[in-house]
Amino acid sequence: MKSTKYETLSVSIPKPFVCMVQLNRPEKRNAMNQKMWEEIKECFDDLSVEPECRVIILSAVGQMFCAGLDLQGNLEFYQKLAEQEDIARKCKILESMISKYQNTITSIEKCVKPVIAAVHNACLGSGVDMISAADIRYCSSDAWFQIKEVDIGMAADVGTLQRFPKIIGNDSLVRELVYTARKFPATEALQCGFVNRVYDNQKSLLDKSIELAEVIASKSPVAVQGSKLSLVYSRDHTVQEGLEHIAMHNKSMLQSEDFINATTAQMVRGDPPTFSKL
Repeated sequence: MKSTKYETLSVSIPKPFVCMVQLNRPEKRNAMNQKMWEEIKECFDDLSVEPECRVIILSAVGQMFCAGLDLQGNLEFYQKLAEQEDIARKCKILESMISKYQNTITSIEKCVKPVIAAVHNACLGSGVDMISAADIRYCSSDAWFQIKEVDIGMAADVGTLQRFPKIIGNDSLVRELVYTARKFPATEALQCGFVNRVYDNQKSLLDKSIELAEVIASKSPVAVQGSKLSLVYSRDHTVQEGLEHIAMHNKSMLQSEDFINATTAQMVRGDPPTFSKL
């Protein structure tokens, strides 16, 4: 796996084929500045094609997971915007920024490797956008979440309003959380299905996230990555379109050595199969 140095992220390999990506601006409570927005996309794009990586854990260094957008760290952008007097030119600048930030969050969803979000303490604003694009969400008992954007006079625009409702499936609760920007704790996040496990502390959270990642990494990467592709596609299409999509995919992938190795192990040896890098 190639070694890449990031200013705002820490990347490690706690177990074979398991990559840990940590937000690493603890002095700023992992608030997302311009550099972090750029580096998250770069990191997930790289890991998506990295054969040494089969599963990604997204966590954070420091006292909290993410404080949301770093308003202070984005002052240069706001100054540039203020210099423009014409509304069309202001709109062009804003559109470019919004699109860039959307692409960063979407890179987590588009990454072909499953992403496990491991959240401790506070997860605000763009932090919620980020973990809504993950495949699986775990948190510690001290975690709390907040769709913060209305408190700073804007509608969330990089993914929460599009993904969060499909995750929890409760339109009334979504609107309450969005319109009021109220905090909701780990217990409520578990109850509404936003997270599927709550652990006592950050250590047990990370330990269990790594344990889950190891299980996923032991499976066929062809099967796991094909499953993620189909799940994301099917969420946004009809059942029939989803069926046609997976049929197109599997007419090639069922000819993979992974299918032969896995079925042979099930029927003959009974031992866990070993899969080559993908």
